[in-house]
Amino acid sequence: MISAFFRLRSTFVVGPALALALAVPALSAHSQTEHHGRKYKPLAPAAIVTVMVERASNGKPIDNASVVFRVSKEGKEQGSLEVKTNEEGKAKIDIIEVGSHVEVQVIAEGYATNATVFDVTGDEKSVLLKMQKPRAQVSAYEDNDGKAASRPPGVQEPRPEAKPKKTPLAFPPPAAPKTAAPPATSSPQ
Repeated sequence: MISAFFRLRSTFVVGPALALALAVPALSAHSQTEHHGRKYKPLAPAAIVTVMVERASNGKPIDNASVVFRVSKEGKEQGSLEVKTNEEGKAKIDIIEVGSHVEVQVIAEGYATNATVFDVTGDEKSVLLKMQKPRAQVSAYEDNDGKAASRPPGVQEPRPEAKPKKTPLAFPPPAAPKTAAPPATSSPQ
């Protein structure tokens, strides 16, 4: 009789606990798949893009150059990001989705701006940009066919001539004495 009581008691205790244990994972799995009506969307695979920036004259790396990434995918702008190059002249980014169209612009002090365009098709992409010293600019306001530049390379506009500053006087000049107006005369009528 005592053993039957323990069997009966354990059936009641284990029964609801077992039912609760089986119900909890079913509830949590259901809540993970349909959280507020939204479905889980995995992140798109990203590629590692490395841009190497060198001097065109000798192939030495340029450090602290600004590398601007402008990314679009399927004709929609995804945003832009600026990264500086390290001592080896490399700028590395690992958040661009595979299948994106990328425009890269490099700006370095003392060099002409350089740019390139490419598509990210695989897990890794490396790009080499060679920077050159600035050259004479072509103007839309002048006839540039066959004539030499009038300014040296690297100079966009002439410096304005310094005008001498007028120094204020320590004391204002003395005011001219006022002359009294002649007395009004009445004319006979």
